[in-house]
Amino acid sequence: MPEQKKLRSHDWFGKTDKMGFIYRSWMRNQGLPDHAFDGRPIIGICNTWSEFTPCNAHFRELAEYVKRGVYEAGGFPFEFPIMSLGETLLKPTAMLFRNLASMDAEESIRGNPMDGVILLCGCDKTTPSTMMGAASVDLPTLVISGGPMLNGKYRGGEIGSGTAVWQLSENLRAGKITQEEFFYAESCQSRSRGHCMTMGTASTMACMVESLGMGMPHNAAIPAVDSRRRTLSHMAGRRIVEMVHEDLKMSKILTREAFENAIVANAAIGGSTNAIIHLLAIAGRLGVELNLDDFDRLGHDIPLLVNLMPSGKYLMEDFYYAGGLPAVLKELKEHLHWDAMTINGKTIGENSEAVPCYNREVIAEIEQPFKERSGIAVIKGNLAENGAVIKPSAATPALMKHRGRAVVFETIEDYHARIDDPDLDIDETCVMVLKQVGPKGYPGMPEVGNLGLPKKVLAKGIEDMVRISDGRMSGTAYGTVVLHISPESAVGGTLALVQEGDMIELDVEARKLHLDVSDEELGERRKQWEATNLGYRRGYAQLYIDHVQQADLGADFDFLRGGSGSEVFRDSH
Repeated sequence: MPEQKKLRSHDWFGKTDKMGFIYRSWMRNQGLPDHAFDGRPIIGICNTWSEFTPCNAHFRELAEYVKRGVYEAGGFPFEFPIMSLGETLLKPTAMLFRNLASMDAEESIRGNPMDGVILLCGCDKTTPSTMMGAASVDLPTLVISGGPMLNGKYRGGEIGSGTAVWQLSENLRAGKITQEEFFYAESCQSRSRGHCMTMGTASTMACMVESLGMGMPHNAAIPAVDSRRRTLSHMAGRRIVEMVHEDLKMSKILTREAFENAIVANAAIGGSTNAIIHLLAIAGRLGVELNLDDFDRLGHDIPLLVNLMPSGKYLMEDFYYAGGLPAVLKELKEHLHWDAMTINGKTIGENSEAVPCYNREVIAEIEQPFKERSGIAVIKGNLAENGAVIKPSAATPALMKHRGRAVVFETIEDYHARIDDPDLDIDETCVMVLKQVGPKGYPGMPEVGNLGLPKKVLAKGIEDMVRISDGRMSGTAYGTVVLHISPESAVGGTLALVQEGDMIELDVEARKLHLDVSDEELGERRKQWEATNLGYRRGYAQLYIDHVQQADLGADFDFLRGGSGSEVFRDSH
């Protein structure tokens, strides 16, 4: 093997003293040959596999294909686990543990003898958590998404994961389908390995990986069961070894220009509002200046090009067959930094320039878009001084300018207890207000912002109302839903002061969210306001409450912004 420059792993395996003996000897009990320690690149495969995370349950197999590529390119792979965050099972919300998993990834990468890293991720929070942790170490890093499920099939048509849940559950509550039909849809929706096949947060973050330049071309859309997902993993294993030799670190890829490209791409695909929280957090780990207003300024006027649920009718399988994200990026050429570098050593432009589109119903031309506007709108006012967000492509146009009476739910438990009470004073003109679901208030900022409508309203055939909260909603969800209000109610933001019967004005075009209550009255209410005792006195939840930042800063921990690099100066014995 040709002589290579000294690599980071040499500080473990290249030593000839007692410590070198320790580091090599105990690894040999796995049957490793001498050439595992001859100075070749050591590649860590960060695996978020877990059977409790069904989206990621096939990752042990993907890891084996990564290893083939690493071996082929002259590297040596070592697989390691970190905490896996399953959106569907983990209580009280996977978002509570995103920062914890990022710490797990960061310390595992820094503390072990690896020269480059492959991140295997799929389910919503596994992508940002691993990227946040890896960014704080800043080694050559490549991301492989697990891929979406096959399209859901139900009663002669197609249903999308997540989106179908909200539709079917409302239909069940409205008496439009039976309990048996509702149960039957479960297996029809989730019929193969992979993550949600709608443009939910998992698919959105896979697209963000690719548009940021951190994944191989077509990483975002290849279905999990398609053999080309394995091929991509194999080729990624080869490429990470080359990246180590090129010293192509994350910080060289994740520039301000890369994040601007991701914001534009997120608008064009009708991506999840959750991408805002995650991109802000990743940028914060790298010291890249990015703020909430950037998402409005760069993305709001970008047309919606991708006709996928929840903003359209198709699904990720169709998206891949139509050309995938490269075909979208090609349409966005005039709005992107075309020369931004990616992990395969080529620019975004070089990866996308020659990619054809095979289905214009799924991926529209920018001159004839699916919808004229789709980017996230950032709205402010006395009810959201630091900002809130809404996804226009998933909202009802007639409700984008609305004034209504507030119906207030102080907690999510209060909502569940009263929403279907026939005596609840509510109609479709009201504004549903939910408190105490922000980063500190829940804690963990759950996906409950898309509140189900009252039965009495559903019975009238109404399918949407204005809903506002300091929480999030699933990227698979839809509706005229204002989210991420900052400051949140738990820290005394104006949302905490809203009372039953107050008038609230939403004007998305004017970027306005206003509580029609005088400053004097709000001042009096504030004097009476007391923070809720959340009942946590120890452990990670208390750490989270004490240190999590507000949504407009990405809800990362205050002590995790920035990075600590990859150096470890002391040995273990």
